[in-house]
Amino acid sequence: MDRAGPPEDPLRGTAQEVADAAGALMDLWGRIAQATPPRLSHLQVKALVVVRRVPGVNLTRLAEEVGTGPPATSRLCDRLEAAGLLKRRRLEGNRREIGLTLTLHGQETLDHLQELRAEALEKVLNRMPPEQRRHLVDGLRAFAKAMNGDGTATGTG
Repeated sequence: MDRAGPPEDPLRGTAQEVADAAGALMDLWGRIAQATPPRLSHLQVKALVVVRRVPGVNLTRLAEEVGTGPPATSRLCDRLEAAGLLKRRRLEGNRREIGLTLTLHGQETLDHLQELRAEALEKVLNRMPPEQRRHLVDGLRAFAKAMNGDGTATGTG
């Protein structure tokens, strides 16, 4: 009786390697977001990025985009609004619906965070051979296109 079981799917091994490498990038992102005022969680940054990408987004769509339920998303927005990063306003076409927009402080915070991330990545990329950097960019672009399923690559912050 063969106890080795079925051969492992090579794609599973690749997926695990990508997960391990992506974890390093996510760790870098998290450390940067926590090191600069205001200290933001991954979910808070994600929400701000969605609001920047879709100005006037409603709470239901934001909840779908960040992967939380509406009550949790509402509390998330309460905290972001209290920090002066986000504002709620009634939508022009539908006075009963609330839209979310970034404040100037929210926009500046995301811009600053993006700059700090780019600086941190530059330091890491500087330690890689140019050919590996090129492969990394090509692979990440292909990954982003595959994630969207439509052949387009969009940033999520």
